[in-house]
Amino acid sequence: MTKQSFIKGALILLLAGIVNRILAFVPRIALPRIIGAEGVGLYQLGYPFLIVLLTLITGGIPLAVAKWIAEAESKGDSKRVKQIFRSAMALTVLLSLLLTGLFVWLTPWITTRLMTDPRVYQTFLMMSPLLLIIGISSVYRGYFQGKQNMIPTALSQTLETLIRIVFALLFAKWLLPYGLAWGAAGAMLGVVVGEIGGLVVLLWQYAIDRKRVKLAIIREDSVSELASSDLPPAAAKPRFHIPFHKRRVPVMRRLISLSVPVTGSRMIGSLSYLLESILTARALLAAGIAVGAATSQYGALQGMIIPILLLPTALTYSLAVSLVPSLSEAAAKGDRATIHKRLHQSMRLSLVTGAPFVVVMLLFAEPLCRILYNHVEIAPMLQWMAPVGLFIYLQAPLQAALQALDKPTTALLNTFIGAVVKLVLIVELASNPSLGIYGALIAINVNIVLVTALHWIAVVRSVGFSMDLLDFLKVGAAMFIMGAASLWVMNLQALPALWHNLILACTAGIVVYLVLMVMMRIIDRYDAERIPYLGRWFKS
Repeated sequence: MTKQSFIKGALILLLAGIVNRILAFVPRIALPRIIGAEGVGLYQLGYPFLIVLLTLITGGIPLAVAKWIAEAESKGDSKRVKQIFRSAMALTVLLSLLLTGLFVWLTPWITTRLMTDPRVYQTFLMMSPLLLIIGISSVYRGYFQGKQNMIPTALSQTLETLIRIVFALLFAKWLLPYGLAWGAAGAMLGVVVGEIGGLVVLLWQYAIDRKRVKLAIIREDSVSELASSDLPPAAAKPRFHIPFHKRRVPVMRRLISLSVPVTGSRMIGSLSYLLESILTARALLAAGIAVGAATSQYGALQGMIIPILLLPTALTYSLAVSLVPSLSEAAAKGDRATIHKRLHQSMRLSLVTGAPFVVVMLLFAEPLCRILYNHVEIAPMLQWMAPVGLFIYLQAPLQAALQALDKPTTALLNTFIGAVVKLVLIVELASNPSLGIYGALIAINVNIVLVTALHWIAVVRSVGFSMDLLDFLKVGAAMFIMGAASLWVMNLQALPALWHNLILACTAGIVVYLVLMVMMRIIDRYDAERIPYLGRWFKS
């Protein structure tokens, strides 16, 4: 098993995340052209319910597996690793099967009583197999992440994305003649096929890992036997000398105790997302917007705008996944210096890499929406949400730090406060005819800023972590200058096509931004040296 450093593991996941996010835009761009904004709305309305159920299954168990396996690996306890994995898999499969049955049974009631558009019924049926498939995959990912090997996760995510792209578009097109509802359901069926492909990769990687572990154990046993054969009989010790009652550990009990707080925290976020979809649709109806139009507006927000905004989270996700086992291992050793170092690395990377995306989304929302979706009317939504992008990108490492430092209850409370504020604002603002969908946007923005601020305060109080205010000022100045340079290049209209000019303007702006980051010493040669494979070119 290849164990990567924190930075190398994060960058492996980052590379896979960037590839996946770019690939994911293929169906984001093509799907609205096949089933329209209304079909995308039907497709997106199914996700909140899926996420709630997946949170019950995968909300805390994979993270607990990663955290606990990292601790066991730091002590060389391979038997405990096996116990943790088997217990987590048994618990996950049991939960998945129970919740799948419950979900299928309740689907007719949910789609006719809770939802404003009953055409989501077919989409709900198609996505029911995802609970078991994603549940099993999550345990394998937690296992590899606990061993600080991010390659299996990266490979499985990339293959899953490729398969999902192909089959989501194919099934949507094939089933569309049977109606818009079946077109949306076909896209969801493509997601199922993609997840199966990702699981196959994880099973293959796990089989390879088990062979390596067995060979390592055989070698260790051979060395131990040779060493013990040279000792006098009195010096030899029995191999298993620990009493059985002392070796027994309630693995399932501790696994549940580790995962429940994290599941609770994520469940609040998932339920918030579910209630957000229901309340937004009902608030838009109260504002006098027809059912079809409300479904289209929600589909545009969740299926077109949010994915653009979340594109840089490929980095924050990779940082968060790598941060949990790294901080858990440092905390187990009482290494406060490493905790501060890892936090500073993750926060600075999130800030520096997320800032250019915020500038591009804010300044070029209209050409982006025109080029990607051919729906320029949704561009103001992107402009309204772009400024809070930085808070989104900083939130993931902060929440991962709280979970790794045994503060999941704090993260739970912060998420709950933000969710309550968001839902109240949605009901109040989205039902206002003068605001409509923009009322929901305001509520989501307030939630993001509030939760990030609460997480930041909690981390500072927990470990005394802080960042230099000057770093934020330098990044802000670089964003302003980058924006001016990008706008100047865009206004030149040097190339014939809109997308050519957009790429040229963004490239020029990013070059200016990177030069400023180096000049202001936010990025230095030592940061470049830590990049896998390329870092050797920056060493003196």
